[in-house]
Amino acid sequence: MLQVFFFFVMRTVIQRVKEASVKINGEVHAVIGRGLLVLVGIEHEDGVEDAEWLVKKISQLRIFDDDKGVMNLSVNDIRGEVLVVSQFTLHAKTKKGNRPSYVRAAPPEKAIPLYEDFLKQMEQHVEGNVMSGVFGARMDVALINEGPVTILIDTKKKE
Repeated sequence: MLQVFFFFVMRTVIQRVKEASVKINGEVHAVIGRGLLVLVGIEHEDGVEDAEWLVKKISQLRIFDDDKGVMNLSVNDIRGEVLVVSQFTLHAKTKKGNRPSYVRAAPPEKAIPLYEDFLKQMEQHVEGNVMSGVFGARMDVALINEGPVTILIDTKKKE
């Protein structure tokens, strides 16, 4: 008997930034200074527990340099800011053909409430400003990646 398992995962890309911003229709929507740019992709089966785990992990992630140049400080330790941007393309499947499939990405009616919950939780766990893009909008995201430091985290692997 053939068994097929589907693993669903809330996925994030975290970038340590000197600054980051989001423009929508040419207008600046959100700007942060030093901190984290967090791209968030939500799948069908993701839930509040996934968002809670990710927020705690991201807010405590020690990827900023201490006075000895060692990555030993969190965004809270440096009083940094966070910019959260929804990005369904993080769940692109590219196995077949050259045009990515996004069938694993949650539809807006599922993803929007979870995205909003993720933002609320981030505001509760991060001492600095938490800004965001607009779910579903076509956005221009600009950043200066400090380091560069880019971290991938998903809720399936818990890493």
